[in-house]
Amino acid sequence: MDRTNFRNVQIDAIGVAFGNAVAPFLPVLLTRLGADTFQVSMLTFMPALAGLILAIPLGQFLQSRKNIVPWFSAARLAVLSSYGLTGMVLIIFPQAGAILGILGLWAIATIPQTVLNISFSVVMNKVSGSSGRYELMSHRWSLMGFANAIAALIAGKLLETWEFPRNYQLVFIVFSIGGLISYYFSSRINIPNTIPSYVTVKRSIKERVSGYFKLILSEKPFVSFVFKRFLFLSGTALANPLLPIYYVKGLNATDFWIALINIAASTTVILGYFIWLNQTRSRGSHMVLVAATFGGSLFPILTGISHQVWPVVIFAGINGIFQAGINLVFFDELMNRVPPDQSATFVAAAQMTQYMSLIAAPLFAPWISNKLGINAGLMIAGGISLLGFLSFFLEKKWIKR
Repeated sequence: MDRTNFRNVQIDAIGVAFGNAVAPFLPVLLTRLGADTFQVSMLTFMPALAGLILAIPLGQFLQSRKNIVPWFSAARLAVLSSYGLTGMVLIIFPQAGAILGILGLWAIATIPQTVLNISFSVVMNKVSGSSGRYELMSHRWSLMGFANAIAALIAGKLLETWEFPRNYQLVFIVFSIGGLISYYFSSRINIPNTIPSYVTVKRSIKERVSGYFKLILSEKPFVSFVFKRFLFLSGTALANPLLPIYYVKGLNATDFWIALINIAASTTVILGYFIWLNQTRSRGSHMVLVAATFGGSLFPILTGISHQVWPVVIFAGINGIFQAGINLVFFDELMNRVPPDQSATFVAAAQMTQYMSLIAAPLFAPWISNKLGINAGLMIAGGISLLGFLSFFLEKKWIKR
């Protein structure tokens, strides 16, 4: 692994952590502005819908690029800059207009977000190689967790210091500077150029779509893993729009307590990366896959039965350890099953299935919260993730060809 690339990837992580420190406060901001459950759910629904529509064409587009790095770094800059623009929208528009303005802004940001989601795995895989994924990503994500914990603590304290909405205006604008740091170092990642494959015979749209799905379905291990991951992530997607609403309306958590929840998860994830890295070396990745998905399924359930905010901080800290394992093993297992010469195409297909759950979840979340309550919704979300864990638990250990 090239050490210059390794360094650029790690410093890029610091910029991303700084910029993303305010991400958990975006749904909180909408809630404080008076947004309902459906409007908050749009933060996950819109990128999912855009991803579902654009994943295949953008995957094909990125597959045809000689160098994917410029697209990766530019997409990251665009997404992180959207937090600064959110602060500007909050300055310009009144309360009701701010909700629509913020949702409109993040609707536009779904395009670079889709590019980023596809290109990230491709770039990291080319930097690390097949044997260095755990080393590269454990260092990157642990450093990101540490930097994110510090940045989230500062952000939470600043939000408590100033009056609303001035606090959100300033914090979102200042922390978007992380996008510039990320762009400077990520754009300097140097990977070998890809030789684009050109189709000389002109085919109809029907033939191209049929050929695409035939290519994807021919890789049985890839299809099996993506389906199981879809089950697990569907539960996570259902919990995501419910958690910030439950923090604010169910637990009456202040911005500082919400920051502590995020800090707990970001801090323990650092420890988790080194724990799972060692476990992978001694017991293999399948054990990590089963253990991490089981533990990660419990967080929404435990949060849903909590009636005070302080236990949620503890649960978030424990969940951070399991989340580290999920991040590492999902990345490694996915890229193990992806043909190296078609990485962007297959990653886009994997992202498309994930977007399906992200589309369905925001539609079900308001209905479940209204009919059954947010607590029940969180427990249902955890139950769906447990089905994903069970599917991983029952499968035989897969060995790469």
